[in-house]
Amino acid sequence: MLALTRKVGERIVIGDNIVVTVVGMKGDNIRITIEAPKEIKIYRGEIFDAIAAENRQAAVSNDLAQLDMLKSLQIKK
Repeated sequence: MLALTRKVGERIVIGDNIVVTVVGMKGDNIRITIEAPKEIKIYRGEIFDAIAAENRQAAVSNDLAQLDMLKSLQIKK
């Protein structure tokens, strides 16, 4: 992890094509802009966490449904 101190108007460059710029500060809040290619998805942390949790839940539900389906099959000898 890298921790940086930036002033309004200063920026951080990530790789060749991502630029994070501090555009304002008000109390404890910092306003930033992020310039990145359209194919790079950018989420607020809490939204990303919610999406990840939903994906985990969907994967578990799907696996359990398949297991229940397999339990209902009877192997006849």
